[in-house]
Amino acid sequence: EVQLQASGGGLVQAGGSLRLSCVASGFNFDDYSIGWFRQAPGKEREGVSFISISDGSTFYEDSVKGRFTISSDNAKQTVYPQMNSLKPEDTAVYFCATGTIATIDPWGYDLWGQGTQVTVSS
Repeated sequence: EVQLQASGGGLVQAGGSLRLSCVASGFNFDDYSIGWFRQAPGKEREGVSFISISDGSTFYEDSVKGRFTISSDNAKQTVYPQMNSLKPEDTAVYFCATGTIATIDPWGYDLWGQGTQVTVSS
């Protein structure tokens, strides 16, 4: 059925790297933007990055720019955020989501996967 599955989270040391995955199934991946968001305990979701599958355009929130890179394998309908130089403040549950427009606003997304926990130790 229509779903997104986020995976790849874990515990890493500050300065380390982690690669997350979001696998889409049950719908045409090519027609959407895939966004990544994160939510720390007690805080609202914040946009991290998105990729527009149709044209490959990407966006990064300022706090992760230069450290995170988002890419896609369209044949596998999978999006990969490569997260480098991780900081303790990156600790959060990370979610992927799909929307019909290119936006970093979480309200622009209507299909959400379960989150994957990223914990960065200091």
